[in-house]
Amino acid sequence: MTATSLLTSLLPLVADLSRELPEGERYRRLLGALRALLPCDAAALLRLDGDCLVPLAVDGLSTDTLGRRFRISEHPRFQALLANPQPTRFAADSELPDPYDGLVEGLDEHLEVHDCMGCPLFVDEQPWGLLTLDALNPERFEPIDLSALQAFASLAAATVSAAERIDRLALKAEDEHRRAEVYRQASGQQPRDMVGQSKAHKRLVEEINLVGGSDLTVLITGETGVGKELVAQAIHAASKRAEQPLISLNCAALPDTLVESELFGHVRGAFTGATNDRRGKFELADGGTLFLDEVGELSLTVQAKLLRVLQSGQLQRLGSDKEHRVDVRLIAATNRDLAEEVRNGRYRADFYHRLSVYPLLVPALRDRGRDVLLLSGFFLEQNRSRMGLGSLRLTSDAQTALLAYDWPGNVRELEHLIGRSALKALGRCPVRPKILSLSAQDLDLPQSPEQSPAPSSASPAPALEGVAGDLREAMDDFQRKLIVASLERHQHNWASAARELGLDRANLGRMARRLGLK
Repeated sequence: MTATSLLTSLLPLVADLSRELPEGERYRRLLGALRALLPCDAAALLRLDGDCLVPLAVDGLSTDTLGRRFRISEHPRFQALLANPQPTRFAADSELPDPYDGLVEGLDEHLEVHDCMGCPLFVDEQPWGLLTLDALNPERFEPIDLSALQAFASLAAATVSAAERIDRLALKAEDEHRRAEVYRQASGQQPRDMVGQSKAHKRLVEEINLVGGSDLTVLITGETGVGKELVAQAIHAASKRAEQPLISLNCAALPDTLVESELFGHVRGAFTGATNDRRGKFELADGGTLFLDEVGELSLTVQAKLLRVLQSGQLQRLGSDKEHRVDVRLIAATNRDLAEEVRNGRYRADFYHRLSVYPLLVPALRDRGRDVLLLSGFFLEQNRSRMGLGSLRLTSDAQTALLAYDWPGNVRELEHLIGRSALKALGRCPVRPKILSLSAQDLDLPQSPEQSPAPSSASPAPALEGVAGDLREAMDDFQRKLIVASLERHQHNWASAARELGLDRANLGRMARRLGLK
């Protein structure tokens, strides 16, 4: 490699340093220039985040790689790269497992990476992350002068530093104090990752950052399994109360009397079994955040008592006349349409308006496009680690199946599917594989309606003639028959029936009581 070719590759990146570019585009150009300078089958830029490496951009690797979080202690090649301040090239016959085995894009065969090199990036003299290059040809990097990679790494560090400084200035211009806190949280200090790159996901993250710095009450809505609790955690982490406790309560898991005790506490002798004074969730969350999940399940009585606490900041423990003052930020979540519940008289209008100061809708997984592949990568890496595999990947037909499926159970369904499919696929292997690939057959996803065979013309649709009567009664009757049939299939196991019907166990119980089945 000549000095001229090196300069030719680096000059566009130098020009980019003074340009305002989206972070993703800046990093895409960086990896494109790297592959032009040092031909390889795949390249990646990874940021150091605690004890993990987080992919920020990949070129030549499968899309789901961006959703993975590589725990450094589980990947000896990454450990070796971070331990050496200079570029490292691994021997073609190195026995150290490669984190990218099976992840090179466009290859369904179990081809392993045979040539690998990389180097750490330093920003402000502190380790920031890694640049990695991989090739399937074991001799690809043999003629390469490692000093060229070192030169490129220096410019890459400057690119990263410029991108981060531009981002900080933009955040400061909008709202210096609040955005500084959000930036700190976005740099890896949130309790859990929020994985996604779709427009719907980015809008959600923007709203979380916007409302996080305030003390407004937030009502999180969305279908079951979309991650409403994760959103609540992110809001708390982006708030000025982040160092204080986040206390959670699932309102659907307890009967009314216990909900009151859990929320407000009780004194000794308040009811049978109350042998000691006990603080409730509000007092435990004093100074921090209280997250009420399934808030749509609260009775009208409990709603009235909660409203008083939200208005005055004062509460009484069950069995006591003493007032306790609390300073709590409330976040609530529900999969119900509370406005409709208010119209039907099943929810207090004043309590609903007190909850929905800032409504936040979490998008369904089917509305997040290719985020399903990033989330799959996140869950694949988790399961790879748990199962002690070298690599756990998706074949191209599995990726197609994931993108085509409608995901009625959302992210939770995807998480369970990946774990279940990986375990079953491993169980079918006579010998423990180094690389385990999940195919569409392994995933065993139900066919979507458009994939199902068209109904035969000899099988007419059921006629509706003669069907009459009150619509609500007809719907209740239909629900009653569905529940009874599901219970019979599951030998009257209510938990199994709830899973089949796509309902929470507590919700199914309440519905059954309303329909006269319990």
